[in-house]
Amino acid sequence: MAQQPDLTEDTPFPGSQAPGDLLRLGTLNLLRWVAIGGQIIALLAAQFWLEIRLPLGLCLLVVGASVIVNLISVFIFPESTRLTERQVFFTLLFDLTQLATLLMLTGGLTNPFALLFLAPVTISATALEGRATLVLGTVALVLVSVVALFAVPMSMGDGTIFALPRLFSFGFWLAIVIGIVFLGIYAHRVAAEIHAMQDALLATQMALARAQKLTDLGGVVAAAAHELGTPLATIKLVSAELMEELEDQPDLRDDAQLIRDQADRCRDILRSMGQAGKDDRLMRQGPLSLVLREAADPHLKRGKNVHFSLPESDPLVQRQPEILHGLRNLIQNAVDFAAANVWVDAEWRADRLVLRIVDDGPGYPTHLLGRVGEPFLRNRKAEPSQRPGYEGMGLGMFIAKTLLERTGARLSFANAQPEATSDQHGAIVEVIWPANRILAETGALGDNPLNT
Repeated sequence: MAQQPDLTEDTPFPGSQAPGDLLRLGTLNLLRWVAIGGQIIALLAAQFWLEIRLPLGLCLLVVGASVIVNLISVFIFPESTRLTERQVFFTLLFDLTQLATLLMLTGGLTNPFALLFLAPVTISATALEGRATLVLGTVALVLVSVVALFAVPMSMGDGTIFALPRLFSFGFWLAIVIGIVFLGIYAHRVAAEIHAMQDALLATQMALARAQKLTDLGGVVAAAAHELGTPLATIKLVSAELMEELEDQPDLRDDAQLIRDQADRCRDILRSMGQAGKDDRLMRQGPLSLVLREAADPHLKRGKNVHFSLPESDPLVQRQPEILHGLRNLIQNAVDFAAANVWVDAEWRADRLVLRIVDDGPGYPTHLLGRVGEPFLRNRKAEPSQRPGYEGMGLGMFIAKTLLERTGARLSFANAQPEATSDQHGAIVEVIWPANRILAETGALGDNPLNT
């Protein structure tokens, strides 16, 4: 079936944005105001309460630079402005440089607030792409090293210089460096997983909504065909009577003939469109064989042989958009990777329905087998020739898994064990439904909305 799962949507999803476009200017301004307030309080407390001698004028000048930048942002740009990734990068770069300058004037890494070096890098890791975070993290490491080497020593009230042993100074520097690297990588990976999951869920909702709209549209067309049948029949009958009465007036008779012909044309159009109506309650269920063949229909003429093995009883099952769309994705994935054959085997038991989709392809990569069904799953070891035109990011399999699980199914993925007597040596998808979640209701269906 698959060296890796399928990506059925290659185009960007409507409403999805780059991470940087999700940050408001007002959010960063608020964070900077909080930082400015904390810096001023810390400077004044150190100078007048702890009696630490600081170059207070220079320190306040550095803090004032942040105040000026914030005021410019507030008065020039609306608070709801969404920042681009480049703007967020330079904003965080300014905050990082301002913090490093202030720490150089207040004791360097002996200042406990040196821990704040982690803040801009963490924000970058969660809001920006990996390259921007890498650049900002590198700048942070350089600034930490510069602060450790060239900071102005902290002088106490009696004139003594506060200095830490070299071992402690090196330990503080190493801790901050490790913190920047670790938190940057950790936050970036977590944010990437969250964004991938959000995009995948959006794609799933779009796929389900599209299938539901098609179903609703078919129902509307079928209802229109039913409701318009009577007036069209009346028009046809009246036009036929007019044709008989206008035998001696050829021009008017031709007009009546045209009306009758157009009424017939409308009837034929509505009849053909109404065949796609899916809202009829009779179309909400169907034999298992019919549902499986409908799901596989788009892929039956793609050069691969699709073999069906169905139970003799052929139970009546629910015909839901989630089931059709999910099974169609699984069968598509099997056909994409099969060498020549795909097997769709259904087994009906007393309490459940077991469906297996097997192919004679290369199978799932062993190192990714436990992660099949996750969104945006990449197989970096796959050769491009194995699946030309696909990126293999797993979104199609994620959509199928999500839709089928919503109907009560449980999915499992495995590779078939090669046997000399069997061609089924590729990947296996097993879908299991409890009987009460897949079987259609028996007995009368009630009032049909298309016939009321």
